[in-house]
Amino acid sequence: MTCPDKPGQLINWFICSLCVPRVCKLWSSRRPRTRRNLLLGTACAIYLGFLVSQVGRASLQHGQVAEKGPHRSRDTAEASFPEIPLDGTLAPPESQGNGSTLQPNVVYITLRSKRSKPSNIRGTVKPKRRKKHAVASAAPGQEALVGPSLQPQEAARAADAVAPGYAQGANLAKMGERPWRLVRGPGVRAGGPDFLQPSSRESNIRIYSESAPSWLSKDDIRRMRLLADSTVAGLRPVSSKSGARLLVLEGGAPGAVLRCGPSPCGLLKQPLDMSEVFAFHLDRILGLNRTLPSVSRKAEFIQDGRPCPIILWDASLSPTSNDTHSSVKLTWGTYQQLLKQKCWQNGRVPKPESGCTEIHHHEWSKMALFDFLLQIYNRLDTNCCGFRPRKEDTCVQNGLRPKCDNQGSAALAHIIQRKHDPRHLVFIDNKGFFDRSEDNLNFKLLEGIKEFPASAVSVLKSQHLRQKLLQSLFLDKVYWESQGGRQGIEKLIDVIEHRAKILITYINAHGAKVLPMNE
Repeated sequence: MTCPDKPGQLINWFICSLCVPRVCKLWSSRRPRTRRNLLLGTACAIYLGFLVSQVGRASLQHGQVAEKGPHRSRDTAEASFPEIPLDGTLAPPESQGNGSTLQPNVVYITLRSKRSKPSNIRGTVKPKRRKKHAVASAAPGQEALVGPSLQPQEAARAADAVAPGYAQGANLAKMGERPWRLVRGPGVRAGGPDFLQPSSRESNIRIYSESAPSWLSKDDIRRMRLLADSTVAGLRPVSSKSGARLLVLEGGAPGAVLRCGPSPCGLLKQPLDMSEVFAFHLDRILGLNRTLPSVSRKAEFIQDGRPCPIILWDASLSPTSNDTHSSVKLTWGTYQQLLKQKCWQNGRVPKPESGCTEIHHHEWSKMALFDFLLQIYNRLDTNCCGFRPRKEDTCVQNGLRPKCDNQGSAALAHIIQRKHDPRHLVFIDNKGFFDRSEDNLNFKLLEGIKEFPASAVSVLKSQHLRQKLLQSLFLDKVYWESQGGRQGIEKLIDVIEHRAKILITYINAHGAKVLPMNE
């Protein structure tokens, strides 16, 4: 017999201990059965019957709970953890009775890949309201994007042009691309085939919270929306090696001529150059801020309609030469001498005989770090001397590989400055390569670099690089979906994280300094 552990059971046992002996004594004794004794015995008998019925009911309920226990626990678990999408998409919130929607503060996106320590995204986006669409209109303040008039020849040079000019179609058979051509459809205006508007009114830059990630400025977000959502007022095909096209976007002054300058423009590249978008977000997260805003956009007027990267055209860039597409002509040997001179570091004005350019010494450190993570070789290693190139690489197609015997005379390419800011570089043509194996990484990009930016190195050392890249790339809806959702993005981030560890090891092994470069 077990001792009762509840107050109600203690009271029942106490009453029973008083009633049972007294009833037995009344019925077994020889005393007269008075009316009081009969009433007391009857009350005790009724109470005992009530106790017996309660014990039977409790045992029956206990058996039912034992049978339904596993199902109930599973249902409770399912109710406690509502369904979370695993493919990187966000489901609309549930509506409440008063017509309002529940707005949680954060959204957690679970990982599909098998990792011991999954990364959660938090604090940047909120679920989208049901049946609420953002109007894809020209972003306010676009007059800041308007600059000097851009002539067709300048547009051709910006797109690696060989011979400037216009064409209704261009052959992009190389690299497996189909030829570009205009497609008439529901998005084409009545004014002609060159005037097109986006097929959807929902913005392709999805920001569901009150503010964007801290590493993206308000100007970055405004220009991203301009590139992703603005109506295409004209298409300017130019003959170029890269196959880029110049898009004239609406957003200039009313009645302005539809050309770059009075109207904002974007450089539309091939689908194979989609890593330009990844490079833009990585640049902002590392705190370098040297790339031009870039988004992914589905070109309804291209034959196959595949997503393409579109980069903001900046009219403030200095004029470039046709051979190296650089505003400063440098060779590999001259570049190594500039690294030793440490031009303009700590505010020191270089001597005339030092051979320094107007570019600050720290700019080369930022470029080398950025190019190594993405394995961009078309700036510092145009001849592909630091790795084993593939047949489809530009250096192999142009026959530059044999020139590695005389590396000192190899010209650097895509070294661009702004007209009003010659101290700092602008990183253009940022096509990266994620399929480069570890034993084939191009360490020549780091040659001569003795200092690295502290802000970028701190991000690479932290455990937040993956989380920040997921948050930032999620904003670009078209790019996110074109890479296969979160699963595809995770594979790209895996490559960058692995290269970051290799870079940190290189810095420690060579005794390179990590300095603040906030000049």
